[in-house]
Amino acid sequence: MRTISRAEHRAFVAGRRSASPMQLPSWGELKSQWRSESIGWIDESGAVVGAGLVLYRQLPLLKRYLAYLPEGPVIDWFDPELDRRWLRPMLAHLKAQGAFSVKMGPQVALRRWEAATVKDAIAGGTARRLRDVEADWHEPQCFELVDGLRRAGWLRSEDGGAGFGDVQPRYVFQVPLAGRSLDDIQRGFNQLWRRNIKKAEKSGVEVVQGGYEDLAVFHRLYEVTAERDRFTPRPLAYFQRMWTALTAEDPNRMRLYIAYLDGEPLAATTMLAVGEHVWYSYGASADHRREVKPSNAIQWRMMRDAYALGASVYDLRGISDTLVPGDHLAGLLRFKVGTGGQAVEHLGEWDFPLNRLLHEALGRYLKRRR
Repeated sequence: MRTISRAEHRAFVAGRRSASPMQLPSWGELKSQWRSESIGWIDESGAVVGAGLVLYRQLPLLKRYLAYLPEGPVIDWFDPELDRRWLRPMLAHLKAQGAFSVKMGPQVALRRWEAATVKDAIAGGTARRLRDVEADWHEPQCFELVDGLRRAGWLRSEDGGAGFGDVQPRYVFQVPLAGRSLDDIQRGFNQLWRRNIKKAEKSGVEVVQGGYEDLAVFHRLYEVTAERDRFTPRPLAYFQRMWTALTAEDPNRMRLYIAYLDGEPLAATTMLAVGEHVWYSYGASADHRREVKPSNAIQWRMMRDAYALGASVYDLRGISDTLVPGDHLAGLLRFKVGTGGQAVEHLGEWDFPLNRLLHEALGRYLKRRR
């Protein structure tokens, strides 16, 4: 394996049905506090057969780095010789680059729960966590993969991963689009979702696709959302860099949608697309006129546009696996369950300590910051 050019990396991703936006070479441009590198696995003919975007974060006063592959790398995770062919060469390369610890996030689905199963579990009140509910589907090879990673020395947070919990969500909610008509998809919504979409239409909510110049409108709503939900918002410049970097690769890579009523913006979202996979990325909404349901209208517009792009899945991104009715995170889960899709558990993120002393020291530091 070796460092590959951005052009080689882009060409490899272009041939994939799905790859996380965080594994695009352009994603590194958004992380100003990280150094980025594209790495590739090369076969005997010289072709790139696997790739990853690595983000390097330097330790203070030391030329040693935490190497992070968010939602990657993009390789054959079910190769029987995964460790020898893929992971060991990667670790050797990253160690040579000065990494003391490696964190990766395999985008492999472990289990899936249909919306009806999740709804029944919430209503039943007997299970407190999604992981305690019998799944409608599971990937048998994933259990072998988990065992193989542990035998090779990889750690999840529950394995004593020195405080490195998941950075990206292990649980997401997805709406399958392949093999379905738009009518099929809408019929899959629960009654509340269908009613809210109709209410938005009757109220005159108009959802439009915006451009770079409209990011400021999105950001004003985003700041309102951040104050309401008590999180620290990213600056407008971050979204401007995201737009410039991603759309330079593909004009449809990032889209912006704004829901207006009587000329006033009430909600705004960003959407990312790679191959046949489309993601709802960021969402924002005003504190007032929520009764006209702009958020439902904007999601339905994004699903329709994802369908028009030929996407096979619309990804609503992260959910918590809590099923406790009073938990505010359970409310977000119920909102997404209303789309009639599936809750999906990925393998989560895994750590490999190349230097155990530095790895554990950073883990203790991160625990103190929480």
